[in-house]
Amino acid sequence: MNAAKDPIGAVMVCGGGIAGIQSALDLANSGYKVYLVEKSPTIGGKMAQLDKTFPTGDCATCIISPKLVECTRNLNIEIITQSQIEEMTGEPGNFRIKLKQKARFIDINKCSSCGDCEKVCPIRVPDEFNRGLAKSAAIHKITAQAVPNAYVVEKRERPPCVSACPMGQNVQAYVALIAAGKFAEAAEIIRRDNPLPLICGYVCHRPCESECQQGRYGDPISIRELKKFAIEVESPKSKAESSETGRSERVAIIGSGPAGLAAADYLARRGYPVTIFEAMAVPGGMMRAGIPNFRLPRNVLDSQIQDILDLGVELKLNSPIGGDLTIDSLLASDYKAVFAAVGAQKSSELSAEGEDLQGVKPGIEFIKQVNLGEDVKVGSKIAVIGAGNAAMDIARTAVRLGARDVTIIYRRTKKEMPADPVEVEDAIAEGVKFVFLTNPKRFIGANGKLTGIECLKMKLSDEKDASGRRRPEPVEGSEHVIACDEAILATGQVVDMSFSSGADLEVNKWGLLKVDPVSLATNKSGVFAGGDVVAGAGTLSEAVAAGKRAAESIDRFLNNENLTAGRSADSRVWTEEQHKELELIHQRQRLYRRGDPIHSTCKDQHSALNEEQAIAEASRCLACGICCECGECVKVCLAKAIDHNMTDSAREIEVGAVVLAPGYEEFDARLRGEFGFGRYDNVVSNIQFERMLSAGGPFGGHLQRPGDNREPQKIAFIQCVGSRDAANGRPYCSSVCCMAAIKESVVAMDHSPGLETTIFYTDIRAFGKDFDRYYERAKAGGVRFERSMVSRIVEMPGTKNLRISYIKDGQPVDEEFDLVVLSTGIRPSEEALRTAAAVGIELNDCGFCMSSELATVATSREGVFVAGAFQEPKDIPETVT
Repeated sequence: MNAAKDPIGAVMVCGGGIAGIQSALDLANSGYKVYLVEKSPTIGGKMAQLDKTFPTGDCATCIISPKLVECTRNLNIEIITQSQIEEMTGEPGNFRIKLKQKARFIDINKCSSCGDCEKVCPIRVPDEFNRGLAKSAAIHKITAQAVPNAYVVEKRERPPCVSACPMGQNVQAYVALIAAGKFAEAAEIIRRDNPLPLICGYVCHRPCESECQQGRYGDPISIRELKKFAIEVESPKSKAESSETGRSERVAIIGSGPAGLAAADYLARRGYPVTIFEAMAVPGGMMRAGIPNFRLPRNVLDSQIQDILDLGVELKLNSPIGGDLTIDSLLASDYKAVFAAVGAQKSSELSAEGEDLQGVKPGIEFIKQVNLGEDVKVGSKIAVIGAGNAAMDIARTAVRLGARDVTIIYRRTKKEMPADPVEVEDAIAEGVKFVFLTNPKRFIGANGKLTGIECLKMKLSDEKDASGRRRPEPVEGSEHVIACDEAILATGQVVDMSFSSGADLEVNKWGLLKVDPVSLATNKSGVFAGGDVVAGAGTLSEAVAAGKRAAESIDRFLNNENLTAGRSADSRVWTEEQHKELELIHQRQRLYRRGDPIHSTCKDQHSALNEEQAIAEASRCLACGICCECGECVKVCLAKAIDHNMTDSAREIEVGAVVLAPGYEEFDARLRGEFGFGRYDNVVSNIQFERMLSAGGPFGGHLQRPGDNREPQKIAFIQCVGSRDAANGRPYCSSVCCMAAIKESVVAMDHSPGLETTIFYTDIRAFGKDFDRYYERAKAGGVRFERSMVSRIVEMPGTKNLRISYIKDGQPVDEEFDLVVLSTGIRPSEEALRTAAAVGIELNDCGFCMSSELATVATSREGVFVAGAFQEPKDIPETVT
């Protein structure tokens, strides 16, 4: 038989509140090794949030701080913060516990808590410790007495705006820096990831704004306008230069559009000699040929291209690939890699009868001729077929060329139009007409010239196509003619693949180049491709992203590195489930952000923002990722304690016993909608009220209303909010609420002489030693007790006072108060329930730990014990004992 293992003389205490701290100290002083595990960045728990203790009225911070210090000095206690139990195996005396520790992003051994990092952090979010009555930076110390005495960086997953950007631009960072007035730093962040920042500021299709979480509550942040503002207000102070020493390997890029320029920028900054081969007489690709000057000023385009050429990039104009000069000949003439970045510069055909009539024009060729300065004549009555941005550009260009009547024909409704809504509204403002649910059937002409378009009325079926939009179907017998003397087709774009002639490059079923989705490598060694030539006609930002991705692959290829290691194909845009999860987080934050604007300050999309407007607009950002990784904190940290690359870690610990003291959470008062919590500024929870009273709180101990900072004259306390409430799944009494409200009333009256306080209660449960005397003393001191259940609270317009409706002596009464405090009940925390499941203990019907009457601290699993409010609702003195 195997000999039994000796019990391990170590104990894990889960929970860093007063129950866990006292348990750890008692065990450590008895000679046991104690691992004090806490989910938050500091120990102290709910007691650290209180102003005064009950019943002695001592300063809560003064009572708990010595215990915090004792924990740090006791050699038998190891404090492990931001950690939680993942799994526990073994038997009593020999448990093996797996912990997961969240990254702090701060080396606590180096951090001196100087606070320099917090001063420069541009992020300000509702402070959870102060229950939203103040804001904290993304990098902060929870409290002045925090243990460990170090800062922490709060992060969530990458925010939706960043995820939506094909380039992965750190949108939240530059928006936050603009909000903080740090325009140069914002511009630096933008330029770091975007080689064509100002062009994007003018014509990016704004996927970040489509995914902006603020847009689910009001208007999205005007991110594109903010980008343009930052770049225009903070132009580069010096000429761009390569950031690395010169390399000998030459790289050829086919096409000077956004993909080609982005790749050239990336490679040139790494020291590679780059040559761009451009078929046209001018650089810019479809940015120049496809986007009209009124949307993208040519001085902006030229300056951005020149910035890249100034890195040492060679540009060869009038140099098409596919004739005398081929991909193979480039590889044979000392180019070690080739990137094909050819854009979609040809219009797709409609394949309708009469398409060869004079007056029927391909849209891309039309806009290209105009943009390249050719003399283009237009008819007087023009029909544009299509509803994308190209169609809007063509229609608006035709208006500028003198067309008397311009109509856009689209087979779906305005709701389904793929064009940027701003461009659509601009077209309407300029007189362009729209005909929806109409599709061309054939072109009609006389003497070889167009005279009209025979069209069919369409209807949208319930079936959706590959784009996710409802599929249009023709209405039988709905043929009709739209008269016009010119029709311009803007129904799609295709790539001229002649550049790949003889290169034996593999193509997909759409006739585009087939590449590895991660590296963008083709089947020919050293040849890469990206942008329209791979994915079909796309957007500016998608092309730039492809150029950057291909350039990184070329760099790896030329360094004989693995092309795909540590990389993945793009799948950035958030799912609806992710957005909804973030909404749940913001629901709590919106309790604290009730005064924040949800509507954009950028009403005119065509007027440049001034500094005041830019700051106001950027300040609307919800900081979905909390820390935006702007790097400002790293710049000022002399101790080099900040590491944004820190990752979550796992740890296994062997102990002989476990004490569970995970504490509690307050009942979510929003579930009692009649009280207006979350809607009315001056309805607060009792924990919020404790922070208002605390000298270390957001108001410095001065009693004032959150809504207008006015000192209240009348305060109402409402008892049993979320306790003794079977309708909300809380049938039990929370034990502490009655005496807590009385204590808070007494303390508040000490803070503000002359203050009137009223406690609305069902019955007062003063069951502890001398609790009844405390109640009588409060009553004698002027606290008014009203035995009645409040039916509703209504905020008064103008004053924001609260009118409380209740029954007194059988008669309905309406009474007005300045402030209402809800005595919220105690419930098991989510962390407690998760830990209980991981440890494998039973819970009672109310969700608290199951224990017996004769062994009140023992759980259903031998060797696992319970302490504090997870055992049952209890106050601090009972918790400590």
